[in-house]
Amino acid sequence: MKTRHGEAELKVSTISDIEVEAGSGNIFADLGLAEPEEALAKAELAFAISTILARRRLSQTRAAAVLGIDQPKVSALVRGRLSGFSLERLLRFLQALQQDIEIIIKPVPRPRARGRLKVLAATSGQASVEDESAIARVQARSVAT
Repeated sequence: MKTRHGEAELKVSTISDIEVEAGSGNIFADLGLAEPEEALAKAELAFAISTILARRRLSQTRAAAVLGIDQPKVSALVRGRLSGFSLERLLRFLQALQQDIEIIIKPVPRPRARGRLKVLAATSGQASVEDESAIARVQARSVAT
């Protein structure tokens, strides 16, 4: 069976009188929101940005200086309030944080009728020399102002 969004219906089972429904992997689609793939991509990009900011131990004020936005927008970003942020803007923030971005375009596999949007983030456990250098530059700017 198909849902109103054209995706497969989720499996529902009952365990000890509690109904459990398996998710699709996209909470935004499961909630029936418009443009669920875009919403998930934005959430994943915002999570990557927040992770980098935390790893670099940047305050919201310092992060705002690096990203070229004001502190309240950084607050909204790290809290997942993403309505004011486009995918393009989030990608620019990642570039400002010295992250490479690769976009791969490939044909849709036959059983699927429509292409999809997916974000994959490479992770590293420690800050690089470039991370430390960026932090030092932001700190120097903060002292100068």
